[in-house]
Amino acid sequence: MMSETNEPNASWSSRKRIPGEEIGERLDSVRVLKEDGLELYEIAKDKATGEHYLHYAYLHRNLAAIPAGPEAVQEESFHHLMPLESDEVLGFLFGEAPYDYPAHWSKPFLRNGPEGDYVWFDPGYVAAEAEHEAIGRDIAEQLALFKQAGDVSEQKVRELLERLNPNDSEKK
Repeated sequence: MMSETNEPNASWSSRKRIPGEEIGERLDSVRVLKEDGLELYEIAKDKATGEHYLHYAYLHRNLAAIPAGPEAVQEESFHHLMPLESDEVLGFLFGEAPYDYPAHWSKPFLRNGPEGDYVWFDPGYVAAEAEHEAIGRDIAEQLALFKQAGDVSEQKVRELLERLNPNDSEKK
């Protein structure tokens, strides 16, 4: 993403926060890909820039937070907009590319929040977080096995450290 700009017709990719009203004014539906009572997938186009987005909207029914019962169900709609390249647009239009959220949303996209503004969300951090958690579990398991073995000699500690960090360039 580029530096923040407040020009009214600037690409949303250059901004951190976009008012929902602006998105509503500038976004036109090109083609609905799927629609049912709870979800909508469509290709949409920004009238100001010509950029295309995959628009995913879903209806959330908040049943648990209402003490008055099912007749007082609160509904909220949430929207996600993933920027698309020309080839991606064609792939979706011809039904050749999967688009289901979240499985096929691997690049940064705009999503709205309770205040109505849209902000960028990068799903890549989820994969990195899972990888870091797996590394942490592996280290904890190896340390537990080391402690269980009971041999804390310098040689065994060195072997443990080499197993934990095999790419360490400072090995002796």
